[in-house]
Amino acid sequence: MRKIFKIGVVTLGLVGAGFVAWTMNSSTSAKAAEMVVYKSPSCGCCGAWIDHVKDSGFEVEVHDVLDLSAIKAKAGVPGEMESCHTAMIDGYVVEGHVPADDIKQLLVERPDVNGISVPGMPIGSPGMEMGDEKEPYASVLFSEAGYQVFAEHN
Repeated sequence: MRKIFKIGVVTLGLVGAGFVAWTMNSSTSAKAAEMVVYKSPSCGCCGAWIDHVKDSGFEVEVHDVLDLSAIKAKAGVPGEMESCHTAMIDGYVVEGHVPADDIKQLLVERPDVNGISVPGMPIGSPGMEMGDEKEPYASVLFSEAGYQVFAEHN
């Protein structure tokens, strides 16, 4: 059962067709969507997460940027949902260390949301592995209506 909760008023600027056009190009619309990832050039955990999604079958285009704040703002990522990297795929924002299986399920279910996030950088999430240490965390859907837990892990 999914839990629905709302934290304050969330204003997300990019929705609908304009957002889809921004996240996809003509080559991705004719085939399986390519994931576009924006990350810091020095972030090792982002690289490990990219390896995770590639190993799960996603095609990934990576852009190293020094300041992600403008990208997160343009994508409409609420402050409470932020993590270390931001990705776009098939009209959705993927923020942080979201497991590849959750992204696949998002693309199958196609809920009316702006994106999915694993807020922060929980130990044990993809790219944040530290031996056997694991923190419980959730993948959270976000939209103008609020937040909804999509999947719980660990």
